[in-house]
Amino acid sequence: MKGLSGRRVLLTGGASGIGRATAVRLAAEGCHVGILDIDEAGAAQTVARCDGRGWSARTDITDRAQVEAAVGRFEQEVGPVDFLANIAGWDVMRNFLDTDTALWDRIIGINLYGPLHVHHVVLPGMVRRGFGRVVNVASDAGRVGSSGEAVYSACKGGIIAFTKTMARELARKGISLNVICPGPTDTPLFESVKSASPDGAKIGDAMARAVPMKRIGQPDDYPGLIAFLLSDDAAYITGQTISVSGGLTMA
Repeated sequence: MKGLSGRRVLLTGGASGIGRATAVRLAAEGCHVGILDIDEAGAAQTVARCDGRGWSARTDITDRAQVEAAVGRFEQEVGPVDFLANIAGWDVMRNFLDTDTALWDRIIGINLYGPLHVHHVVLPGMVRRGFGRVVNVASDAGRVGSSGEAVYSACKGGIIAFTKTMARELARKGISLNVICPGPTDTPLFESVKSASPDGAKIGDAMARAVPMKRIGQPDDYPGLIAFLLSDDAAYITGQTISVSGGLTMA
């Protein structure tokens, strides 16, 4: 794709799942990929697949100081951030009335505050340089809701609204921001969500049956779109929300 080779991309959640698949794809497109993830070993494994164009730092994105330190290291060792892909996420499937504030805090910290921290640290540099592209991975749960994921859905809906707002605020600064919304996807997070429920296997089967394409997503279903939205081919696209769900949701 146009305009990817040689660019520097910072990516959260690259230790596994969609994040890993995206990091590998962007490296194959010629990007220098910096991975921020709390899973240090998983991030290192991803870096090993990036053909010498990977970099990682153990980072808890819920901690603003850690984000600042990691971004500073990346820009010192690799260079200024051209692209940002926020992919990290976490959830536990549980009815809202059976949850407590400790669980809310963790879900909100990872899925909402985490991306806010990363944007707040990275975007000023993009504004100074007059260029930047951002892709935020939300969820169709944030568009249409998802039983058992009330707080997670609230966070992902917030990311969608936040991205649209920032796209408006920064459109004249040379920065674009877009969102992709995966449907149910076969990732370690999805497995952990299912395993936390006594009906986990039934939930997975029901989700697959509900998808018109009759399967849940795979991590490799998303990197092409993320790469496109970061590329020069998408230079006139901003503030958009695109579902990738096998037709489970249609807008």
